[in-house]
Amino acid sequence: MEHELKTLTARLLAQRWLPRSDRLVRRALVDETFRLELDRRLADVGLRLLDNPYAAHVGVALQPDLAEPVFGAGREYAASNLGLGRDEIALLVILWALIVLPKRERQVTRRELVDDGQTDLFGGDKPVAHGDAVSGTLTEASLIADFGPRLGGRTKVRNFMLGKLARLGFIERRNGLITEGPLLDLALDYRVMADRIIHGTLGEILDAAGHPPPAHNAFELAEVLPDEAEALDEED
Repeated sequence: MEHELKTLTARLLAQRWLPRSDRLVRRALVDETFRLELDRRLADVGLRLLDNPYAAHVGVALQPDLAEPVFGAGREYAASNLGLGRDEIALLVILWALIVLPKRERQVTRRELVDDGQTDLFGGDKPVAHGDAVSGTLTEASLIADFGPRLGGRTKVRNFMLGKLARLGFIERRNGLITEGPLLDLALDYRVMADRIIHGTLGEILDAAGHPPPAHNAFELAEVLPDEAEALDEED
C-alpha cells in the first residue's frame, strides 16, 4: 500500500487531476483505509482531494485556510487563487452554467444527451454517467457572439480568455468547439452555484442570450420524480 500511496500522491501533484477510472483513484474512492491515508498525506502539505461523484476526474486543491499564505492577498488573487481576472471568472461561470447545469440534470435523472426531453422513471437503477454521454458541446462562435461584448470584446475572449481557461484545465478546445475540461465540474460547487445562477441575474442574462438555464436545481428535480412515478402508477 505504501508504494501505491506514494505513486498516487506524486501523480496528483504532478498532473493536478486524474480520471476516476484510474486504478489507484478507484482504490482511493472505495478503500476507506487507503483514502484516509491519502487525505492525511495531502493535508500534511496543505492540500485536499477534490472528489465529486458527478465529475469524470479527481484533483487536488489547497486547503481553504492556506490560499492567502500561499498566493498572497494581492490584487491579482483578490477573486481567484488561479490569477483569473473578473472577466475571466465571469466567462468561467457562464461556461459552467452552459455545460454543467444541463449535464447535472441529465446525471441526476439518469438521462443522456440522446434522451433530452425524455424522463426515465426507472433511471435511478443506472450508474451515474460521465463524459460525452451527458456533457454537451458549445461552439466558440456562438459563445463569443452571445457573450463576447459583455466580457471585454470578442477578440479578447477568443484569443486570450478561452486559451487561459483551457490551459488551467477548465475547458478543452478543438476545431471551434468547447467541451468540459477536467476541472470544470470539480472546482465549482454545484450546490452553491446552481440556485444563484438559476434564480439570479446571470440566469436572466443567459435566457436573454438564448441559453435559458434549467428551471430547477437538479437535486430538487430528483426529489420530485419519484412522486410523479407514483402518481402514474396510481392512474394505471
